[in-house]
Amino acid sequence: MTLRQANEPLDRPWQRRLVGDFQQLVVESEALAGNPLGDPVRRPLYVYRSPGVASGAATAVTCVYVLQGFSGQLDGWLARKPFEPLFIERLDAMFSAGDCPEAVVVFVDAWTSLGGSQFLNSTATGNYTDYLCDEVVPFIDSHYPTAGRRQRRAVTGHSSGGYGALVLPMLRPDCFGALVAHAPDTLFEACYMGDFPRVVRTLRNHYDGSYERLLADFRGAERFDWGRWGEALNTYAMAAAYSPDPARPGKVLLPFDTETGALIPEIWARWLEHDPVRMASRYREQLRGLRHIHLEAGSADEYMLDVGVTAFSRELRRLEIAHSVELFDGRHGGNSHRYAPAIRNLLQRLQDLGD
Repeated sequence: MTLRQANEPLDRPWQRRLVGDFQQLVVESEALAGNPLGDPVRRPLYVYRSPGVASGAATAVTCVYVLQGFSGQLDGWLARKPFEPLFIERLDAMFSAGDCPEAVVVFVDAWTSLGGSQFLNSTATGNYTDYLCDEVVPFIDSHYPTAGRRQRRAVTGHSSGGYGALVLPMLRPDCFGALVAHAPDTLFEACYMGDFPRVVRTLRNHYDGSYERLLADFRGAERFDWGRWGEALNTYAMAAAYSPDPARPGKVLLPFDTETGALIPEIWARWLEHDPVRMASRYREQLRGLRHIHLEAGSADEYMLDVGVTAFSRELRRLEIAHSVELFDGRHGGNSHRYAPAIRNLLQRLQDLGD
């Protein structure tokens, strides 16, 4: 018996041949230059073109931007779970079935060395709203056959990516005209506040109350232990997004006392200014201008984001803003099979509305 090298590409289960086209680009950002964390300005940017776009038959198509969750790097989209297709393969199968409008789907990297940016501009992390809206969007429109109009530009994401999908159309309505948010960070007292006393305990028991020592330990470790650092790192990263220290670039103001866990009202108020539930009334006209809003979360989400989705939906109803919402039987993770169908519904809705 002799092993020979085969020239034919692999097929299932190792990979599924795409009918469309998937490109892995590297881009260099001016908006992220000099960011206070010293994070790379060269970033991966993934672009999927549906079959009609890849062949050149479809032009002026809708563009959907996909935002990753906290701690996610863009190459995580290429990490296969047992017995499941990749999200990119699910997208390709969806478009190949022929019942979905053609589109360009862009995967955006907003990773930071703290785990994420919440897709906001911050003196503690860098200008990630500017990076996405003022650099990535024009780059895609100039290099791909997109419609190039906000009415045909949408954003979607899960968890922190869902947060970005909620707030970017409010902050930058010139860029996005539709959104889908899967388990987005919202209703901050439900999704964040419970972590504060556990962070206090971690700091007290392992780091003599010092966040600086915890961060140094995390950065020097050979492997990441979520049980040891996860909640504290997430909390610090959220502070970097919501309450950066204006007097010290790269530093943050925490919304609680690290010895007692007691809230610091003036800093917590800064966090709440970024809570989508509180933002909705300030940005009601921007939300009313969206052509599609869909919210969803697992009904047993560990971070109470199903509660947050319900609160945000109620606020939209109060403001008489059209949207759809779904709570399904599930938890926070393991729901990537829902992403492609939500994009199909989005694209069909935008097609029905026309230009």
